[in-house]
Amino acid sequence: MIQLYIANKNYSSWSMRPWVLLRQAGIDFEEVYVRFDSFAPDSQFKAMLKDVNPVGKVPVLVHGGLAVWDTLAIAEYVAEQFPDKQLWPQDRSARARARSICAEMHSGFTGLRSACPMNIEAHLPDVGALALRDKPAVRADLERICSLWSGLLKEHGGPMLFGHFTVADAYFAPVVMRLKTYALPVPADVAAYMDRVCALPGVKAWIDDALAEKDFIDFEEPFRVAR
Repeated sequence: MIQLYIANKNYSSWSMRPWVLLRQAGIDFEEVYVRFDSFAPDSQFKAMLKDVNPVGKVPVLVHGGLAVWDTLAIAEYVAEQFPDKQLWPQDRSARARARSICAEMHSGFTGLRSACPMNIEAHLPDVGALALRDKPAVRADLERICSLWSGLLKEHGGPMLFGHFTVADAYFAPVVMRLKTYALPVPADVAAYMDRVCALPGVKAWIDDALAEKDFIDFEEPFRVAR
């Protein structure tokens, strides 16, 4: 049985990606919850992860004694293990594009991620409005995301970015959460895509669990523990 080590669902955007991927694809796995307490080397969080991930971060997938960490590595491993799920597009060009935009998310959009950390239970339109007003990087990230999603939806006909659900949709699900929490303005086609993502059973299950946590954590730099 696959085990997936994750942290708080309300906050941990990187945990959300492989969890949604597995759940939406119908792949059985055991969730191992590791609550954030501190980023200190001697924290309980680090102690619980030290035997499965030498860098002490989530998410981590464990399967048959093998530990895989980093969301891109996890996505590739799962796609290889379950080729029938077609977690990447079948077309070679589309598959390369999907991998490219996931890598872009993995290393980019730092303006949005820094100014608008994931907080599913919150509704923070005032914070979002100030971020758009005062932070050019947030405006640039939002413009890029809307352009990217609109283009892919038009090219592949929806309902997901590459037609059917793929790693790309799981990868951008936490971005959908951010855009909704901070009420950032998006065009109609992007808003409709966001609603469809939230209605996916795997995403809805994550949101429901996040809302049930009721576990507020106040860190100076919240939840930047993994990718």
